Amino acid sequence: MLNVWSALGSKPSGERLARIERSPQYRDGHFVNTLPTLLTGMSLSTTREFFFGGSDYRLPAAPLPVVTRTAEDFAEPVDSLRVTWLGHSTLLIELEGVRVLVDPVWGERASPSSLFGPKRFYAPPLDMADLPPLDAIVISHDHYDHLDEPSIRALADQAPRFIVPLGVGSHLEYWGVEASRITELDWWDEISLGDVRLVSTPSRHFSGRSLNDRDATLWSSWAFVGQSRRLFYTGDTALAPEFAEIGERLGPFDLSLIEIGAYNQAWADVHLGPEQAVAVHQMVRGGLLVPVHWGLFDLSTHGWTEPIERLLVAAEPLGIEVALPRPGESIRPNAVPTEPWWPAIPWETAEEKPVVSSGIEDLEVDGTTF
Repeated sequence: MLNVWSALGSKPSGERLARIERSPQYRDGHFVNTLPTLLTGMSLSTTREFFFGGSDYRLPAAPLPVVTRTAEDFAEPVDSLRVTWLGHSTLLIELEGVRVLVDPVWGERASPSSLFGPKRFYAPPLDMADLPPLDAIVISHDHYDHLDEPSIRALADQAPRFIVPLGVGSHLEYWGVEASRITELDWWDEISLGDVRLVSTPSRHFSGRSLNDRDATLWSSWAFVGQSRRLFYTGDTALAPEFAEIGERLGPFDLSLIEIGAYNQAWADVHLGPEQAVAVHQMVRGGLLVPVHWGLFDLSTHGWTEPIERLLVAAEPLGIEVALPRPGESIRPNAVPTEPWWPAIPWETAEEKPVVSSGIEDLEVDGTTF
């Protein structure tokens, strides 16, 4: 078992901190969102619901239909586009000959300890040893369900480059990644991997791995811009007007990989919820919507299938195509899984449990004002 204190990582210092302090996103000793973050509280009732209540269906009652993958499945590089969902927000993106692993989490729990914290619903669909050669690993932010210490330690020598938001490199170095392999980007900074541009784009979230490092590192969404194909990944986020700017500057996108789970109105300024996920898809000018950040960890009070059920209800009247990969399944332009694979269990609707971010009352998305 890795030491819990080691999993907390390391706060930025020295030249890394000096660069952070020059960022437009950094004020008064911490990173900030463009819109104020008002709804992040855990009231007594919300805390009680999170730990002792919520839906009766927060955990799967039976094994899930995971698609087990092997090294042979990825032996040949992809010239166009293939995205493999490895659960939650872990993604293997293959775009025009470039392979990028996003938010790799092979650990048993989204926690600093192997003894407590949210436990994964199923084993990783692909053994880490079977990963194909990578061009880079991309991290969206430093929360435990996106930045996993044992995974980073195991991958430290397997990727020539780690591309992360400002400050996150401090954790990586602490865990054994060579500084020369780490590239830290502010919002709208970019780097090229062959003919593919990776652009760090805004999101509305927060960061921290302990009680004393809140917002010490930046959080980002990411655009992957190839010669003929484009992808967008939200990371974790609430609704914000910057997504329209992302769509204007970098879209349209063939795929939008959008977080849909771990929501509650109490923290609607840090997570989207399914209905606002559809709004972001429209704002960035997405083509195929690929839902992520659901179906692996119990991180909120809703049922484990509720995010995808609500997403489909919100997307259907708008004619938005939604990919429904099973864990481990790949998506290609000519092969999009669209069959539901989860059980039919009770869930609460958007009318029963709305999730609406603050500060967006005048934001209009395709005729809808929030």
